Amino acid sequence: MNLSRGARAALATFMGLGLALIYLPLLVVLISSFNTDRTFGWPPSGLTFDWWTRTFHNTGARDALATSVKAGLGATAVALLLGTMAAFAVARYRFFGRDAISILIVLPIALPGIVTGIALSNAITTTLEPIGINFGLFTVVVGHATFCVVVVYNNVLARLRRTGGSLEEASMDLGADVFQTFRHVTFPAVRSALLAGALLAFALSFDEIIVTTFTAGASVQTLPLWIFTNLARPNQAPVVTVVAAVLIVASIFPVWLAQRVSSDTAGGRL
Repeated sequence: MNLSRGARAALATFMGLGLALIYLPLLVVLISSFNTDRTFGWPPSGLTFDWWTRTFHNTGARDALATSVKAGLGATAVALLLGTMAAFAVARYRFFGRDAISILIVLPIALPGIVTGIALSNAITTTLEPIGINFGLFTVVVGHATFCVVVVYNNVLARLRRTGGSLEEASMDLGADVFQTFRHVTFPAVRSALLAGALLAFALSFDEIIVTTFTAGASVQTLPLWIFTNLARPNQAPVVTVVAAVLIVASIFPVWLAQRVSSDTAGGRL
């Protein structure tokens, strides 16, 4: 499509405005993490690395980070297992209620987080606590998995529908059994979709705060909960800013990798 010079200039301007709207606040956070002042004031009164050193030695932030990583890995593992199995069932088999099941699997990602949190809290109180399972890391993993399953399911289902089942049928016609077909044909075809779904699921779990609030209880504090709790404490403002800056920098590689994997058109090659 050929555009006039004015149209190209207008598109470039709007693109620049959109990028500025997204990245200028992040840049402000990065610069503020070196601010010598204890407040969120702008512009910085001076620059220092002192807050980075203090944040590194902050046990609360480190423990919260470890908890978030554990919850994210647990939710991602559950999502990979359930989301992949559901995607294969919907894509490879025909049965009554298939479309309804597909809608039910995707529905949790569309529900408001507070609705999901209340429902999970009530379910844990009425079904798990009577058998000795109290609010904690396990319930956080279960809560996060309810919406992490969706991203894995969507990624794997899209890949299975795009590749079809002809290659699997040809493999089995040539004498390969089910496990050989899965190893040499099916898994390479969905490998990049699994990786992209896992990255997205971990990212969703890592920064979730609403569902976590209703499922964590008093004994578990993830990093988003720690940031929210310490945000209103004046003495903790610089540490919170540094943690936010670290998360911004640490998010670059997973986002790049997810973009690389999602744009893969070969089906199984990174």
